[in-house]
Amino acid sequence: MRTHSLLIFLILVLTAAAQATSLSSFQFSSPEQERAFRTLTEELRCLVCQNESLAGSNAELAQDLRREIYAMMMAGKSKDDIVQFMVSRYGDFVLFQPPLKPSTYPLWFGPFILFAIAGFFLFRTLMKKKQARESALSEQDQERLRELLRDTSETTDTKQ
Repeated sequence: MRTHSLLIFLILVLTAAAQATSLSSFQFSSPEQERAFRTLTEELRCLVCQNESLAGSNAELAQDLRREIYAMMMAGKSKDDIVQFMVSRYGDFVLFQPPLKPSTYPLWFGPFILFAIAGFFLFRTLMKKKQARESALSEQDQERLRELLRDTSETTDTKQ
């Protein structure tokens, strides 16, 4: 039991140390430049992990892409230039927020369309059930029910 606890502790410490060195190993000339690097690596998706940013991933590809981004920043490339390079090389998938264009319409509008379709079918089902309830009694039964309700309300009124 003690060995397992020690092993888990070592894994956690080494993982945290590896992650800390992954971003802190880069040297920046200003805090703004470091902030821009961190922001950019948070906005780009790791292509291996898919739901992690480049900043949060420890995959080898993510480390390579961070080094590439760092090199481009040090070469004076703008954020837009770097993003354009990454998109041209890896496609819109590398972006956590893909641009609005015909190929990404399903991503942006799909949930709203599905919600509207579900709402339509729910409304239609509820209306059919309401109509079925209303038409369940024949005309004679409905008239008899009205008479009974009228008689009941009249007897209640005379008692008061």
